[in-house]
Parts: sequence; structure tokens; C-alpha cells
Amino acid sequence: MTAPSLSPGAADALLFDLGRVVLDIDFSKALACWAAHAGCTPADIAARFVREESYRQHEIGKIDDAAYFQDLRASLGIGITDAQFLEGWNAIFAGEMPGIAPLLARANRRLPLYAFSNTNRPHVEHFSKAYADVLSHFREIFVSSTIGLRKPDAAAYDHVVKAIGVPASRIVFFDDLADNIEGARARGLIGVHVTSSSDVATALTALGI
Repeated sequence: MTAPSLSPGAADALLFDLGRVVLDIDFSKALACWAAHAGCTPADIAARFVREESYRQHEIGKIDDAAYFQDLRASLGIGITDAQFLEGWNAIFAGEMPGIAPLLARANRRLPLYAFSNTNRPHVEHFSKAYADVLSHFREIFVSSTIGLRKPDAAAYDHVVKAIGVPASRIVFFDDLADNIEGARARGLIGVHVTSSSDVATALTALGI
């Protein structure tokens, strides 16, 4: 992946993914919770969990939680309740990414910060309360289940860029997934691939922040 071109004054806004950029995610917690309720081992259901069409439909708000959990019930072969699915579904959040909070505070003193996440309604309800402090740095949080668009689709980036109101070429976008970075760059944004908070720190320094 080509390294981004960053220099002091190159950005008018910063756009962050949430999962594994701002909030740590551990999907094994969901599997462990569901397995405990179902009376099996996490390994029994791990291989059967795939991000199929119903996952994507849930993530853009096209199907509700009950419909998605019913699909999971069938694909995973476990007979747990919607409440038990929801418990595991929200258990994946494992805290803030180490070191990200002071970096966001530092950046927020210089530029407006926004977030854009592929996520679903119950996750939004959960993290909005559980991580309100770190999320307070963002002027606006765009979520796929609300806007009906998801990364890395071109229309998703175009929607967010228009809402932010500055040229795509003046927005630096941070994401942990290479496909999402490539999609953002294809729409004119400056993409920074994040593997740890140190990548964010390096980018901010290059931007003179």
C-alpha cells in the first residue's frame, strides 16, 4: 500500500474509523458468551460465523436485530434467545485502543475530528454510552446503519465527505482495514492504514499536529 503524503497544513479535517482504531474489538468475547449460553465451546460455533449478506444488511439498517439474530440462530446452529445474542454481540468491545485518547485530544485542539464506522444499531447504542468520553472528541460520528451506506463503497465516502463539507483531498482518513483505505483513496481522501495507535501518532506529527 502506498504511503500517504502528509505534511503540515495538508488537512482541514480528520476522519477516524472506530473499531481497532479508537475502540478495541475482541470478537472472541461474543463467541465465548454465545457458547456459554448454548452449552457448547466457542470452537464449535467459530467456524460457522461468517459475515454474510444478512450481516451486511444489518450493518446498513436494512434488517432489524431480530431478523439478524434469527439468521445467526440458523447459521450457528444454536438455540439461544435474542437477549443472549445481544449480550454477546455487545461484549466485543474491549476498551479504548491504547494511547488513542490523548492523541485525539491533541488533534482536536487543531482540527475538527469525525468518525465513520461500519456498525449496527445495538453496537451504536452500546458504545455511545460506554465510551462517551473518548467519543466526545468527534464533532460527528457517521455510522453505516444510519446512513445506509458502508465502507468501502464509493457512495459511502462521498456521503461523508459532503456532510463534512471540505474537499476529500483535505481529509485524512484512519482505518485498520486495507480495503477501506484503498476505497477512501479512490475517492480522493488521504488514507492512513492503522495497525496501532503509533500509526496515528506518526501521522499527526507529519501533519504538524
